[in-house]
Amino acid sequence: MAGDSPQETAPTLPVVINISPMAHFAVGFFALGLLIPVLTWPVTAPLLIIPVLLSALIVRLRTQADRDGVTVRTLVGSRSVRWEDIEGLRFRRGAWARAQLKNGRDLRLPAVTFATLPQLTQASDGRVPNPYAD
Repeated sequence: MAGDSPQETAPTLPVVINISPMAHFAVGFFALGLLIPVLTWPVTAPLLIIPVLLSALIVRLRTQADRDGVTVRTLVGSRSVRWEDIEGLRFRRGAWARAQLKNGRDLRLPAVTFATLPQLTQASDGRVPNPYAD
């Protein structure tokens, strides 16, 4: 509208990286496989807790990033770290990324893979380099 002050750049929405909900299908098949020992030996019924825990992990585990930092959500809690406290990211074959903190500790970033780095680049305003950029 006329007379309004110039608009500031709109804050970017946080980027949420989580495990694909399709993983619930694998958990379902695992639960079906567990029915064989459970129906054969009822004493093994507590094994059915495993698929419930796995589904809870799929729903809970995630990494949320924005301009200020990254928030890691685990099964029982969460932890936020500012970008200034992160020295770099490490990747191991077949594993999620780990943020190397300046205090010497590592922080696992659930669901963050090499393929999701462009999302982190966008959310962090370029603090995380995009390996796919030209």
